[in-house]
Amino acid sequence: MFVKWQRDKWKHFFVGIILGSVLYLISIYLVNAQPYLAGLVSVLTLVMICYGFELFSKFTGKGHYEMMDAIAGVLGGLIGIGALWLVL
Repeated sequence: MFVKWQRDKWKHFFVGIILGSVLYLISIYLVNAQPYLAGLVSVLTLVMICYGFELFSKFTGKGHYEMMDAIAGVLGGLIGIGALWLVL
């Protein structure tokens, strides 16, 4: 699956890693260092941002709507969140 990804999908994937990591760090700060709740909040926010960006592209015409872009971003974000969760 990953080998056949186009360059655009990899970009969404790597940006998702950064986005997920930042969202998790912000969530840890906001929920007073409760890792499970922070993980849930950051995953839900990640999904909303990734899919929301695709919806924005679809309805404004500023970009190309493709569900696989959102999925690639979420997968990357989950890796970023998971890595930080293990470290912290």
